[in-house]
Amino acid sequence: MKKYLKALQNCSLFRGIAEESLFTMLTCLGARVESFDKKYTVFAEGSPARYIGIVLSGSVQIVQIDYYGNRSILSHMKESDVFAEAFACAEMTSLPISVVANEPSEIMLIECSHILHTCSNSCGFHQQLIFNMMKDLASKTILFHQKIEVVSQRTTRDKIMTYLSQEAKKRGCNSFDIPYDRQALADYLEIDRSGLSAEIGKLKKEGIIESHKNHFELL
Repeated sequence: MKKYLKALQNCSLFRGIAEESLFTMLTCLGARVESFDKKYTVFAEGSPARYIGIVLSGSVQIVQIDYYGNRSILSHMKESDVFAEAFACAEMTSLPISVVANEPSEIMLIECSHILHTCSNSCGFHQQLIFNMMKDLASKTILFHQKIEVVSQRTTRDKIMTYLSQEAKKRGCNSFDIPYDRQALADYLEIDRSGLSAEIGKLKKEGIIESHKNHFELL
């Protein structure tokens, strides 16, 4: 576990918990680490919503596939990010989403009930842990509303520019990398890839943006 110390210390779930208490806490919580190859399904839609995941290395995508097989990317989770906690906390009988490894990744899995219910040892970190979980859920709600703002735009151009504007504001810079390739960006924006590529080409010709692969600049 010690090799994951940096990722764990940067995780919002463990904010305010002393290093010397961290590994004792993880043992108490029954945390385990599993490795996943690229494109491997970490959590499958329809499986029990019992566990939360923490990305220790690599990255994962939260995806939803409709009845006709169309994929929508809901979010991208990188090192130290927490995922699936809302569904586990709500004690949903099954997950409405899937979590897929975007690259070879190591994931820590913790059964949510071990966080929400104090153990017989009355460990002092539980109150801080639950407080951190609430803050994390609030932050995810904000991100969810940002996604709604993007996909509710009427045109492909508006969706692209709204998303890129959000990313520029997050970074405080007009030049940045996004965590998606072209197909993944199309899935996130819920538009056709050919339409996405065509609109990006138009925006570049009009001098509104510059782009190369996953790097963008707002001009």
